[in-house]
Amino acid sequence: MYRGETVTISELALLVKSKQISPVEIVHDVLEQIETLNGELNAYIEVTADKARKQAAMAEAEIVSGNYRGPLHGIPVAMIKDIIYFANETTTMGSKIHRDFQPSYNATVVEKLTEAGAVFLGKLHLHEYAWGATNNNPHFGPARNPWDTERISGGSSGGTGVATSAHMTIASLGTDTGGSIRIPSSFCGIVGLKPTHGLVSKYGCFPLAWSLDHIGPMTKTVEDAAYVLEAIAGYDPKDPTSIDAPTARYSSQLTESIKGIKIGIEPYFFDNVDVEVEKAVKNAISSLEREGAIVETVRIPTLQYAQYAEMITIISEASAIHHHNLVEREEDFGDDVRFLLKLGEIPSAVDYLQAQQIRLQLDREFMEIFNKVDVIITPTLPLLPPKIGQDTVLLNGKEVNFLDHIIRFTGPFNLTGLPAVTVPCGFAKELPVGMQIVGPAFGEGKILNVADVFEKSHPELKQKPVVLRR
Repeated sequence: MYRGETVTISELALLVKSKQISPVEIVHDVLEQIETLNGELNAYIEVTADKARKQAAMAEAEIVSGNYRGPLHGIPVAMIKDIIYFANETTTMGSKIHRDFQPSYNATVVEKLTEAGAVFLGKLHLHEYAWGATNNNPHFGPARNPWDTERISGGSSGGTGVATSAHMTIASLGTDTGGSIRIPSSFCGIVGLKPTHGLVSKYGCFPLAWSLDHIGPMTKTVEDAAYVLEAIAGYDPKDPTSIDAPTARYSSQLTESIKGIKIGIEPYFFDNVDVEVEKAVKNAISSLEREGAIVETVRIPTLQYAQYAEMITIISEASAIHHHNLVEREEDFGDDVRFLLKLGEIPSAVDYLQAQQIRLQLDREFMEIFNKVDVIITPTLPLLPPKIGQDTVLLNGKEVNFLDHIIRFTGPFNLTGLPAVTVPCGFAKELPVGMQIVGPAFGEGKILNVADVFEKSHPELKQKPVVLRR
């Protein structure tokens, strides 16, 4: 059934509901895939196989008795990045300091996925404290890209991207503070959705930066991302950043048509981009034009300051969160995270507040633009993944620092909290390239529809990563 094939929530849900396949069979096959590949790819920090089998058997019994809960029922969709809490289960945050930490309560997203009947297989690898873009973790090793195991998976939700791409899960959740859902999704050739800030509760997720953090789906298809978002979205009074706004059946907003949709292109997002990445994304935009979309150039002047504002905000908030441990247990942090946390102690209150003024201006400019266009499209990332352990990468023949460029196109949408989805749009040097589609606040249905139309019109992009072709 499963065994390395591209099997999605939408495909499996129909079979489970009609009792043509059992959740027990699905979980068995996914666990076999994990056993085969995790030693090489290092996607999971912990696999809870016995728990998964029990949950699958319970789901099967419920479905047989006529108590079918919906498309996630009995599906191994809830492979959770190990920064999201399960009550009385170890949650490491990918760190030495929290290696034995056990929270006393479940995260809200865990509760919601449990209510939907999803099956939990274990805890997925991440960059230490979600504070990095490579997933080269000094405490647990690197999560390896299934398209080229010598390359990074991207971070911080690297294990999530790897597991989903390599079919070691049907779907998964990641967190995103500067691009940590979209970076590994792009590098690993899957769909990654950062919802509107406040749409999905962060209660029970260890913070990186309070005002920038998001939780969202990482899946094989756009439709699957819509199903997961339906399950986890909604107001939560336990999360002070949660917004009491209407949710939707996002899967029903996939209309298979984008005729008349206006796409905005901002030149900022095509400056200093790998030439093959740029070609793939521009070809994808042309494809959307052939589907009836209208493309026009837009200008957002404050984008030139967005990377500065994002970095001041994230390093300041992260250092405040970790200040006590930085004082008491400095040597227990990995070198890169320790450096960033120390760096975050430098900005003044003036620096932080000036960054928030940039943020407010950026909000205003995006609101104005979304009165003119429906979505904005960008490359998800300007470059290709470096080899594990390399700090630099070639960008059009010039050697550049990887971290100087990695959140240039993703970070602005953490600052503004706008919804953004990355979808595979082509290949460069046999590595997947992601296209980012951004919409107005709570415009998830709109961006998912554009992504879905593109995805379904390009079945040739559904290629297997190298580890599955051997």
